[in-house]
Formats: sequence, C-alpha cells, structure tokens
Amino acid sequence: MTYKGVLSKMQTEFGDPIQYYLVFENSFLNMNQLLNKELEINFEGYQCLNCGKKKKIFRQGFCYDCFYSSPAVGDWIMKPELSTAHLGIADRDLDYEEKVQLQPHIVYLALSSEVKVGVTRKTQVPTRWIDQGASQAISIVEVPNRYLAGITEVALKNHYADKTNWRKMLQNDVVHVDLIAERLKLENLIPPEVQEYFYSDKNDLYEMHFPVLSYPKKVNSLSLDKMHSFTGKLTGIKGQYLIFEDGTVFNIRSFEGYVVRLKV
Repeated sequence: MTYKGVLSKMQTEFGDPIQYYLVFENSFLNMNQLLNKELEINFEGYQCLNCGKKKKIFRQGFCYDCFYSSPAVGDWIMKPELSTAHLGIADRDLDYEEKVQLQPHIVYLALSSEVKVGVTRKTQVPTRWIDQGASQAISIVEVPNRYLAGITEVALKNHYADKTNWRKMLQNDVVHVDLIAERLKLENLIPPEVQEYFYSDKNDLYEMHFPVLSYPKKVNSLSLDKMHSFTGKLTGIKGQYLIFEDGTVFNIRSFEGYVVRLKV
C-alpha cells in the first residue's frame, strides 16, 4: 500500500507497548503494525505546517517567514524561563502566549540516556516523555505557569543534563537510577518561590515500553535532504524515531513539513 502526506510528529497512545500513529490529511497509519516489514520512504517536497505553503522548511516544520513570526515558535518554547505572559508582557502574541504559558506545567526527571531534567505542560504527560524516548519519568513540581517551571529547570540544569543523548537512547544504553530517591535529593535545589509546589512523596513514576524488536549497535541518521529515497526493514520505534534493521534511524520530528510517499 502507498500513503502520501506531510510529516508531523507521530501521535502516540500510552500502552504496553506504546502505540504509534503517522497521521496524514486523509489517512493514518498504525506504525506498530509495520514492524518487521519493508518500508520505503520517498521525499516529494515541502509544506509549511503553519501557512500550508509549499515553501522550503526552515525549522520545526515551519518555513523561514513563519518561524520568525508565529508565536508557536517563540524563544520561550525552548527556554521556558523567558516566559513573560504572567507579567502581561507579549513576546509575539499575548493572547496565544497566555493560553499556553498560564496553565499548569510539570518539571520532571526522565531516563532516556542519563537522568535529564525537563519542562512540559501538564496536558502533555506522558506524551512528552514518550516523544523523548524515556524509559522512566517522574514529576518534581507542578506549577501554575511556564515561567516558574522554567526557573526551576534552570536551577536543576546545574546538576542534571537537559538534553537526551539520542544515540544512547536508540541503542538502549540507559543508566539505571531510582528516580523516586533521586527526587528526594532535589528539594533544596529548587528556587524559593517554587518550594511550596515540591512533590516530596507522590508516587507518580511512569514506565514506558517501546515497540522495539532489536536495538542497533550503531546508528546512522537518515536525512531526506541528502537521500531522497530509502528502503529498509522496520525493527523498532522509540521516541519519534523509526529504527531499521541496518542501523538507520529516521527522526520524524526533524522532518516535519516534508511531503513524503510511503510504500509498505
């Protein structure tokens, strides 16, 4: 069968294992059902996820113009400590920023390679952790806005990584740490204005099991900019990556806004 559409991050369903869906405008594909099957990926063009125009993708699925104008990709997205909606100060669009920033946010610890600290909206639990390929994750604090989450993350980045080592994650080279015990060490590291939100004894440890038949010993990242066509046997899905039998890995998130044709 052949499927064609614009890539966007795979939708997920928490289960054992995680279920993955590649969603196009007029169809969707349960990727778990493709495990151990040949999959052909062909690059056919671009379509900006924001304006819908067939313009070259600049970053995060957006064309150049949209990336520098849309409030959905403001600097505060990657750096929550730069959020200002709680002060009534706009970055690009205050109405949009209030909707996103002024809602409950979680600061968490996750195991995707080593222990990392991160921030996500409460509504994105556990989706955020699934997208990162985390095998385990636990909340540290739940705060009422993105700014408080951001300053907490900044304080903890002095002690923990804030990025996933994607190669180790895909090779399942993950350290084994008791996240519940690790959380108990953090209370004095959290900014004073966030202390009241600290989770001292909440048992909310999540475990994620990914649909992977075998983990590669070495990984080689597929770029549709360099190789417009690729065929391989799908042997796993973790984070937002497809893992193939020959060690090739394809990060769906990195190629959002690319138009592809898939043959199964």
